[in-house]
Amino acid sequence: MGIAGRWAVIQNRDGLMSHYWTRCNNCLRILYKQDILDNLSVCPACNFHFRLTAGERLQMLFDKGEYELYDRNISPVDALQFEDLKSYSQRLVQGMKKTGFPDAVLNAVGTMDGIRVLICAMEFAFMGGSMGSVVGEKVTRALERALRENLPLIVTSSSGGARMQEGVLSLMQMMKTSSAIARLEAAGVPFISVLTDPTTGGTTASYAMLGDINIAEPNALIGFAGARVIEQTIREKLPKGFQRSEFLLKHGMLDAVVERRDLRDYLIRAVRLFLNRSQ
Repeated sequence: MGIAGRWAVIQNRDGLMSHYWTRCNNCLRILYKQDILDNLSVCPACNFHFRLTAGERLQMLFDKGEYELYDRNISPVDALQFEDLKSYSQRLVQGMKKTGFPDAVLNAVGTMDGIRVLICAMEFAFMGGSMGSVVGEKVTRALERALRENLPLIVTSSSGGARMQEGVLSLMQMMKTSSAIARLEAAGVPFISVLTDPTTGGTTASYAMLGDINIAEPNALIGFAGARVIEQTIREKLPKGFQRSEFLLKHGMLDAVVERRDLRDYLIRAVRLFLNRSQ
């Protein structure tokens, strides 16, 4: 490389660093990005699980990463004309530009080890994965399709809870999704909930904790109210690790904590068990 080439690299070193390297949020080590990607977005040094996009989650779980999206053309509206620092309409536009999705969940159908399965994957990058009318509607439609076609359903949650910009309309989704889950349960159709970091608020208080089995990734933040609010309310210091997946498993709130590299195989075994299908 000539002098001009070296100077160009030096000038753009910050851009190169951000392109090829990243810092782990847990151990604070500087890591080569490709090493993390090759490890399913898990830190090879400390096992910290980075967040996945909804698309990455679907690609990881389905056979050969192949799937078909459905219910794609449902978009939210600013029915309450809500405005805080920005209008809700502006936030929706920003979310769509940032993720390329109309809202915070993708519905997909494909196969896992040859078994036809439905998956709802939440997208935290869209307004913190918050549950509004569209998220509730898409999850409910997935539940109804699972009932109609007798297909196992997996929901991977990553959400800050109900979307405040939709007020009571977002809270209604808790009842709507829970009712659909009850119908699915009565029919004996498998529903598996996978809780990832973070899963909180109204999402936790509805479909995320209503699976036939509820499993989580390591060290995922899972809860309803925030730890600070709880401490201020009960006037006590919360125990270490409170609202983390390992704490919830220990206290009977989860069925398993599964590392990402084992998650697909675990889900396949669970689906086969529910369907009474051997290898």
